[in-house]
Amino acid sequence: MRTLAAALVIALATQAHAFDLQGHRGARGLAPENTLEAFALALSIGVTTLELDLAVTKDDVLVVSHDRRLNPDHTRGPDGKFLDREGPPIRSLTLAQVKQYDVGRLKPGTAYAVSFPEQRPVDGARIPALTEVFDLVKRAGADHVRFNIETKITPTSGDETPDPETFAAAFAKAVRDAGLVSRVSIQSFDWRTLLAMKRIAPEIERVCLTAEALTLDTIKRGEPGPSPWLAGLDVDDFAGSVPRLAQSAGCAVWSPLYRNAKADDIAAAKALGLKVIPWTVNAPVDLERLIALGVDGLITDYPDRLRALLAAKNMPLPPQAAAR
Repeated sequence: MRTLAAALVIALATQAHAFDLQGHRGARGLAPENTLEAFALALSIGVTTLELDLAVTKDDVLVVSHDRRLNPDHTRGPDGKFLDREGPPIRSLTLAQVKQYDVGRLKPGTAYAVSFPEQRPVDGARIPALTEVFDLVKRAGADHVRFNIETKITPTSGDETPDPETFAAAFAKAVRDAGLVSRVSIQSFDWRTLLAMKRIAPEIERVCLTAEALTLDTIKRGEPGPSPWLAGLDVDDFAGSVPRLAQSAGCAVWSPLYRNAKADDIAAAKALGLKVIPWTVNAPVDLERLIALGVDGLITDYPDRLRALLAAKNMPLPPQAAAR
């Protein structure tokens, strides 16, 4: 049992720590994404927050997966072979069926494998239930660690995901049942789940994810009407200000694609009382730039790199924890 003195040390370290070091999908650059093994590694490195993704099975179990459908780049079937194409939607599988798939290794020759050469395989790793992640952190005694959880839903996901209200209600129940309301944030690019959560569980912190890129543009500046991602809000009604848009949606945090995080917008967001936590930042030059601009935290595939940089700057570090 942890002593009162040890608990006090952790509490004081957490209070002193103002920078939110978030391990993306656990520690995707180093271990298989969104697995218990990746979350355990992130805890041992020492993070403030575990960032993860949420899907829902056929039997209504919340599970941790970035993809609505099984991803052939890192999924092997019961026969031990990599899927040769995108697999079925997680929403169409029971938890028992989901657990038959191995997600502990990247498929050789894929762009994903080339992008993350430092990721070490963990054969036998499975898609975990959300409760398993909560339990892992509890066993580690990591009461300082937060959870930043993304609802994997899009304006066109249809019956491959629950509807926004159902998704938000299931999320809220799971967090309340676990007694983690003060340590969980809900984030999404599809703001419908954020607005639903605002109605269902306003006490849970909400994070407005945004992206303005060729492959994903959730803002749609200058286009007629609101973006389908923004739950009826239109950036052009806010003079093109994404921070003002996020504030209007009721978010406490604005989380932009790191390339979209410009000095003026960061300053504007902070003036509005928003925290700014860009995603997903891996290159040291980008980590350096954004820290210098005064962001409140960063989401990274390499929490070891960010932690080393914070240490070099003599910034407070979150405690390390060993998962059991």
